Amino acid sequence: MAVRLYPGGDVKANLTDSESLRTPSIVRGEAKSPSPPPPPHQQPPAPPTLGHAGFPEGGARAWLTVSGASACLFVSFGWVNCAGIFQSHYQANQLSNYTPSEISWISALQIFFMIFSGIWVGRIFDSHGPAALLLVGSFMHVFGMMMISLSTTYYQILLSQAICSAVGASMVFFPAFTCVSTWFLKKRGAAMGLVVCGSSIGGVIFPVMLINLIPKVGFPWAIRICAFLVLALLIWANFTVRTRIPPVKRPFDFKAFLAPLRELPFALLTAGIFFFYWGMFVPFTFIVVEALAGGMSENLANYLVPILNGASIIGRTIPNAVADKLGHFNVMISMAAFTSILILAVWLPSSGDAAIITFAVLFGIGSGAGIGLTPVLIASISPIQQIGARTGTAFSIASIAALTGSPIGGAILTSANGAFQSPKIFGGVACAVGTLLFIAARVALVGVKPKKF
Repeated sequence: MAVRLYPGGDVKANLTDSESLRTPSIVRGEAKSPSPPPPPHQQPPAPPTLGHAGFPEGGARAWLTVSGASACLFVSFGWVNCAGIFQSHYQANQLSNYTPSEISWISALQIFFMIFSGIWVGRIFDSHGPAALLLVGSFMHVFGMMMISLSTTYYQILLSQAICSAVGASMVFFPAFTCVSTWFLKKRGAAMGLVVCGSSIGGVIFPVMLINLIPKVGFPWAIRICAFLVLALLIWANFTVRTRIPPVKRPFDFKAFLAPLRELPFALLTAGIFFFYWGMFVPFTFIVVEALAGGMSENLANYLVPILNGASIIGRTIPNAVADKLGHFNVMISMAAFTSILILAVWLPSSGDAAIITFAVLFGIGSGAGIGLTPVLIASISPIQQIGARTGTAFSIASIAALTGSPIGGAILTSANGAFQSPKIFGGVACAVGTLLFIAARVALVGVKPKKF
């Protein structure tokens, strides 16, 4: 009997012709009855239920996991969302003798290592569970932030912020997503929205803390205070984030990471995530610098990051809940198209404070939905026992986009003599290509029929 695990955890059996026969066999003219089943004490244990009934869809442990996972996103992606604050601060202070493109590599590598590390974090999670990852990741993230407060040169900031802290953040980021996926199926979009909402709240709190603390206590102590907040939240996460599926130890095989890419829908989805992230991080990195160049006051420009992240709370919760009703791919395609239009039709021709603030609000909603729905889409087309590894595969490829998007935008900005139109076009076109690939992935899965998917 061949058993196939379908998306969402449904198990279906495909019987061969010989296995499907229930009438007596005719052998040499004699009928043979099927062999009687073995006594109950000799029968193998029944396999665990993996269908819809196997997902609790709630309960104390499930919602505690959601709360801890939201804390993980607060301290990981929420911290990364401060890219615009660091870009402007480094350009004006420690790294004033470096070009915008060179400085943007710090945030780009930070995002890259946080996302790319999923290629091995996912495999460790599937084999050993989340406990060790959360513990080691908590130490590395907090230690890296403390080292940022002591860093004064380019390479020191690169090692502490872009590598040590980022790898630690990855080790709490991926288990958060994967653990929540094991508790929910029908409500997975809504649950994931609450988890990803943590990154939006972190993206509001951390920039506001830095904006107000740096002038009062200096950059080093501002970073240390943020690190203490991260430590407190990660202690909570270590006690609450749990998976419902017991780990299954597997030998490390790099081919296992490439195997999902042989599936056309998964390959198209991964390509869509790549291009969407490639363009999406351009506004995150350069919106503050562009606003300052356009004459916006420094105080108001710095608040563009928390404004953007505050609006993304809407984008990372409401679309996810709606997607449970209308289809995750359907909503993702709509919000990705909305984000592409915003960059090309609103940010590209914008001028003046009001226009840029409006773009920041709307872009926060659109990009927030894109970030929040990404792990839901991956989980929806993955066997539940492989969600960790397959999420790592998709995100590790997307990390290359996160690594190169902002530096490419910075290089384009430098070659255009400070004209922001060119990097805006690059970001908008990349997001549009990602939208088309999301459509292609949906068509490969269910065709062009207007149905919930």
